[in-house]
Amino acid sequence: MTERVYFPQPLLPPAPEQGKEAQREVKQSASFAEILAQKTLKFSRHAQERIAKREISLSPDHLQRIHAAVEKAAAKGARDSLILVDNFAFVVSIKNRTVITALDEKSLRGNVFTNIDSAVII
Repeated sequence: MTERVYFPQPLLPPAPEQGKEAQREVKQSASFAEILAQKTLKFSRHAQERIAKREISLSPDHLQRIHAAVEKAAAKGARDSLILVDNFAFVVSIKNRTVITALDEKSLRGNVFTNIDSAVII
């Protein structure tokens, strides 16, 4: 026979109901789509190293075009995309809004891109 010790649990009375005035207020915020649209583009450490090593200079126009390409890919349901902008290529995680790696024109030649489900040419 096993000996078990049971400790009685205290019974708590139900919390008193409060009027509508005391209910917490629900703040009006932006819709889910607006919040997603405001997400900025991030660069992984690997991508930052490749950009520095390959001396890729990104202008604000390039960044805006990459962001627009990410939005287009997201609208189509892409998860990982190859984005071609001018003479540069970027592999981007659409879900995380993160640039995974960056290539210049010289590095593009003879390359095989795997683990992508879409390509956006801007």
